[in-house]
Amino acid sequence: MSADAEHVKQSHQLFDTILVLDFGSQTSQLIIRTLRELHILAELLPCTTKAKDLTFVPKGIIFSGGPYSVYEKDAPHADPAIYDLGIPILCICYGMQELAYHLDAQGVVAGEKREYGSTEIRITLNDVKSPLFKDVEGDKITVWASHGDKLSQLPPEFLTIAASANAPFAGIAHNSKPFYAVQFHPEVTHTPQGPTILKNFAVNICGSKQNWTIREFKDQEIERIRALVGPTGQVIGAVSGGVDSSVAAKLMQEAIGDRFHAVLVDNGVLRTDEARIVRKTLDEHLGVNLTVVDASNRFLEELKRVSDPEKKRKIIGRLFIEVFQETAEQISKKAENTPAAGPIDWLLQGTLYPDVIESISYKGPSATIKSHHNVGGLPKDMKLKVIEPLRELYKSEVRILGRSLGIPEDLVMRHPFPGPGLAIRITGPVDAEKLEIARQADSIFIEEIRQAGLYNDISQAYACVFGETFTVGVMGDRRVYGNVVQLRAVQTTDFMTATVFEFSWGFLQRVSTRIVNEVQGVTRVGYDITSKPPATIECE
Repeated sequence: MSADAEHVKQSHQLFDTILVLDFGSQTSQLIIRTLRELHILAELLPCTTKAKDLTFVPKGIIFSGGPYSVYEKDAPHADPAIYDLGIPILCICYGMQELAYHLDAQGVVAGEKREYGSTEIRITLNDVKSPLFKDVEGDKITVWASHGDKLSQLPPEFLTIAASANAPFAGIAHNSKPFYAVQFHPEVTHTPQGPTILKNFAVNICGSKQNWTIREFKDQEIERIRALVGPTGQVIGAVSGGVDSSVAAKLMQEAIGDRFHAVLVDNGVLRTDEARIVRKTLDEHLGVNLTVVDASNRFLEELKRVSDPEKKRKIIGRLFIEVFQETAEQISKKAENTPAAGPIDWLLQGTLYPDVIESISYKGPSATIKSHHNVGGLPKDMKLKVIEPLRELYKSEVRILGRSLGIPEDLVMRHPFPGPGLAIRITGPVDAEKLEIARQADSIFIEEIRQAGLYNDISQAYACVFGETFTVGVMGDRRVYGNVVQLRAVQTTDFMTATVFEFSWGFLQRVSTRIVNEVQGVTRVGYDITSKPPATIECE
């Protein structure tokens, strides 16, 4: 590692940053996104974060909502020292109740009437409008509420700044400190003037500069990479042909040139013609130093007879790291006694900010949903250090970064593909027959989506094979048993929640007919209409 590495600064040390303390709300990430769309950097930490453990000084703090009641035994609470930092605080929904409970444990009660959904609040009281509502149009505004509890009385030294029919203290503010709280969600689209409220807090009250841009991020990240890796260090990283790994690879190439070694591991569970497409795009068009390793037999041998998706992820993750380390040693040995000589001790990961949020959000008792989708199951004795240049970005920001790096639009808009590949788009054991069905069905589905001009309207689409489920069909006057293919297409802005894409009935019939006619061994095609949550985007 470079001697300069210890002086490398994180984005929150370079840009004015709003800290969001998460109390388990499903909309916490929307606070982050809304502020970033206003060019204000925002970061999330769990509500249990201690003030003394903060590694930066935020310009302001926002308490998120949450699914708890503050007076319950196991309800989460903020570190009392947070209130003594001398920093503006905005408390949303549960956060408002947390603030009131901290000041007066008798001040929060269960409401006689719950308030869920759209409601109207009055924001001009006694002919005065709070700075929190500056430039908000009208004396009454529509907001989105989601609470059963409410404040029974004002906390000491607070004033009422908003009220609704069911919540007389829908907005409160301290009479001398920059503490504000609202009993609604300004971060959701159902509160039309919510962005103005969040901007008022971040810019006007906290004094944050609106200077968070992808161009600034790119320049800072390139310098950070150079400082971390040093003048002779080298980095190895997996690429899959997806936008995340491609953007990460091009960013690394911009930072350290051929000292970055992109590796495409053909693990036997890639999409149709994936290796050729990746080589053409990265190596020939973008100038990225690419090595293709065919390890398909090695992966498929260990995956056969494995049904559990978590085991699949861990097997693939472990083998990926083994192949990386072996390839790194081969590349280092090949470069001995040349100007390119130097140790490869860094592993590039395409981690995005939603991955970070998923791992640090407050959830109460921990529960494993899945191993990290980029790798999964990293071994404890891994020799390579991890570098994650995209970990502060959302998918939409990654695409903007990709365009600024000169990556072609068709690749920038390409749908995500999971690290474990088709292994988690086939339920049950993976074999050659199921892989061929998955590849052909997926190709037909994506081809039809493109021809219909719908590809860029969809965030992710793919075909899944139910590997252990067979259904009866009639083909050529014969009764046959065949495989079930399930199609999935979703729309999302952050991949933390997603809604199902609504195809026309004619489109689905056309795709179904093609798959059954053209893909050997398929007797039935379905379309998954489940949102996230409760379902995940991937099949497994």
